Order: sequence, then structure tokens, then C-alpha cells
Amino acid sequence: MAVLFGSSTAPLLGVSIFIAILTYFTYKLLSDYLHKWFEMKPIPELGTTYPFIGNALEFKTNAGDFFRQIEDYTREFRDRPLFKLWLGPVPFVVLYHAETVETVLANPIHMDKSFAYKFLHPWLGTGLLTSTGRKWRQRRKMLTPTFHFSILADFLEVMNEQAEILVEKLEKHVGKGPFNCFSLITLCALDIICETAMGKKIYAQNNSDSEYVKSVYKMSDIISRRQRTPWLWPDFIYNYFSDGWEHDKTLKIVQSFTYKVIHERAENVSYTESDSENNQGTRKRRAFLDMLLSTTYEDGSKMSHQDIQEEVDTFMFRGHDTTAASMNWALHLLGSHPEVQRKVQQELQEVFGTSSRPINTEDLKKLKYLECVIKEALRLFPSVPFFARSLGEDCHINGFKVPKGANAIIITYSLHRDPRYFPEPEEFRPERFWPENSVGRPPYAYVPFSAGLRNCIGQRFALMEEKVVLASILRNFTVEACQKREDLRPVGELILRPEKGIVIKLEKKMPQTLSD
Repeated sequence: MAVLFGSSTAPLLGVSIFIAILTYFTYKLLSDYLHKWFEMKPIPELGTTYPFIGNALEFKTNAGDFFRQIEDYTREFRDRPLFKLWLGPVPFVVLYHAETVETVLANPIHMDKSFAYKFLHPWLGTGLLTSTGRKWRQRRKMLTPTFHFSILADFLEVMNEQAEILVEKLEKHVGKGPFNCFSLITLCALDIICETAMGKKIYAQNNSDSEYVKSVYKMSDIISRRQRTPWLWPDFIYNYFSDGWEHDKTLKIVQSFTYKVIHERAENVSYTESDSENNQGTRKRRAFLDMLLSTTYEDGSKMSHQDIQEEVDTFMFRGHDTTAASMNWALHLLGSHPEVQRKVQQELQEVFGTSSRPINTEDLKKLKYLECVIKEALRLFPSVPFFARSLGEDCHINGFKVPKGANAIIITYSLHRDPRYFPEPEEFRPERFWPENSVGRPPYAYVPFSAGLRNCIGQRFALMEEKVVLASILRNFTVEACQKREDLRPVGELILRPEKGIVIKLEKKMPQTLSD
């Protein structure tokens, strides 16, 4: 009798416990949602916000249309300090003024990345881009020395070599009419990051059909699509009814490539000889991966291969797409403004004369106007058009209370167009970034590499690469843009890209005409 009684009540007890736990978590989620809903009610909002769905139904599914929507909203709310939107049950405050952006980025309590970044975890793990708290601080402290200028200077040789290959590829288009240069520039950037980050040549410029190359782009598209579609956030729905299978297949290709490189490098690299000369008397090149393999935590332990893979995958992703996009936008702007291009070429003439020698670190310091061009291109077309943080405590942003746990999304693209700090903001004027013209401009009015504690660790690497590649192109060619600004249609996914690429024409720059 007792056995029968026990066997009949055990399942009921289990069901009761399950229902109790489910009820508790439902109550907690619902009360948290309602708390945020009422706390944020005074903040200006978009048209119609539905309970639990939020504004998701209003958003366009096409990436380009979605970006233009967000851009239109920031114009519509330009005279207001912020507005809110709900992606499903998740609230966001949208920031696009220097003073509101500073409230979030300058406060270390708000350094955690937004909920939407969790969809990057399967690819990037919790590396420097996505980690939080103690792990992020530990990694940042450990990795910062690997981006010291003296170490970056070692990468200059790779940048020069790959830029030379790019110039050879571009030579084939001289005098042959318009062509799309976007993929050529991107493949060059990919070759640079592969060799500097992993010490691995993948010859992307000569093999644009590489499975790895295609998979990197596909992963970005898949993740971006999921981020803006709340009904695909639950894993079981995504895996069985959407792109889950395609996501996993693509992820396997990307990660197996870096996994293989890391293990090969770990077996073959010699830490003690990495900075010494080899038998031929030439200094062995050191890659970012080599430094990771020899880096130790404060307790003396080394990074695990999983730790290293997180960082290598992060730098492979963030280290080529961003710089490639920036260089493409800069080429369009230079090709649309011949007077600016002439000034850059005059500067190049003063530094290099008619020489075709590689670029060195001293040359980079002298290319001041080219740096202004790059910065102005990043103002108009920031490689990362928006990024988001999770608020770590209740805070007031320009008089509005925003509760802990809400998300702040910084629209870099709109922030950089504030007429208070950039008069006639749509005009391309590199002179804005001469030191004397930057006096008085708030530091949070221009954040192409983010700002505060979580600013981009690789920004000096990016500027160095862009200078080398753009200088190499402009030492050899005159660029003419074949698109108007309104034809570019920027697409704001994880990276800001032109919808139909960058179409240009090239003419050979003859040495004797450089001083004209």
C-alpha cells in the first residue's frame, strides 16, 4: 500500500514543483517587465508600442531599410535628448547627443554589453568584445601591452606587402571604366588581419572563393538578422524554425579554421626565439597569436586554448570588416572630392617624392592630413553604426529616469551629425580634425571606436592599416567616385556597408604629375 501510495504521489509532487518554479519565474519576469514599463513611461516613444511585442512589428526586415528607419527616427527626435523603443519585452533608450552618451559611456557601472550581444557568444565566446566584469578587466589588462606601438610597428611589413598586392589587383582596372572595389579592399584587410593576428597566410586576395572568407561574412549577416527579430531569440524556435542549422554549419567552418591554426601554432612556435634572429639572420615575424600563447595571468597561469580562440575569433571579426568598410567609404569620399584628394597626394609627394619604397613608422607620423581624412570618413560613415550597453544601475539621463537592466543604444551615425559640433554635418571636411579645429568639441561627440573604459583596443592598429593601404592606393592612382552620396544606401548590420558596394574609376598617377 505504501509503495503504491508513494509511486502515485511522486509524479504529482514533481509536477507541482515544476508548476511552482514556472509560476515563480513567470511572476519575476512579469513584475520586472511591468516595473520597467511604468518607470520608462515618461520617456518619448515611437508610434505604437504593444505589450510584450513592443515596436518589433514596425521594424523593416531588410537590413538597409531597418537602418534608414532608425536614422529617420533620430532625425524626427533630434530636438529631444532621447527616445525609447521596445524590442519584444526588452527596453532600449536611444542616444544620439554627446551629453546623453557621456552619461552611459563615462560610467564604469554601465560597461556590460547589451542583451543583443549574447547572439555573438556561440562565435566569439566571452572574449574582449562580449565579456563583462572581472573577466573583461583581467583580459583587457593582459592584452593592452600587445597593442603597444612598438609591437604594432612589427606588423607594418605585412601591411605594406598586402597593400602592394592590392595595388597590383587595382592596376588591372586602370582606364577600364567603373568597377566595384569593395571586395578587393575587404580581401586585403582580411589578409592583413589573418597574418598579423594568427601568423597565417590565407591568400584571400588571390582566392576570394575561400570557404572561410565566405563564412565570416555569412555569420555577420545571420547574427544581425536574429538580433532585430525578437521572435527568433528563443533558441528552440531559432534552431527548429529558422536559421539555426545554417548558423551552426557556418560557425563550424569559421571556428574549425581558427582552432586548427591555434593548435598548429602552439606546437611549432618557440617563445624564447620569437624575438631573436633565425639562422638566415632575419628577424622572425611575431603574430598576435604568438603573444597570446606566451601571455600569462597574474597568478602565472597561461591562457587556455579556448581563451585564446575567443580573442583570435574576436580580432578576426572586428579586425578586418571594420577597417575594410572605413577604407571603402574613405575612397568614395576622396573620389567625390578631387580637391581633398589633391591635398592628400601633395602630402604624399612631400613625404615620399617619386619613391616607391614601403611606408615606415616615421612616414605614418607625417601623414597628418591623411589621418584627418580617415577621421572625417569615420565621422560620416562610422564602421560600427550603433552599439549598446546594459545599464548597471538606475540612472537619470537628461532628466529622465531609466531603470537598471534597461539597454542604452548609441547611434554613432546620428551622434556624428550633431550640427552643434559639426556644422553642415553632411559635408566632407577633413579640416574639422586639425587640432585647432577640435578645441572645445566634447570627447563624446565623436566615438567611432567607442569611448570610456571599453574603447576599442585595436584603434591604433586600424588607423595604421588604413593609412598604409590608402596611401599605397593614392601614391599610384587617382580615384574618381561613380556614385552620388544618395545612391550609396548604407546598410547598418554589425558593420556599416554600402548596399551596392563602392563603384570607382582609376587612372594611373604618373610620378611627374605628383607635384602639379
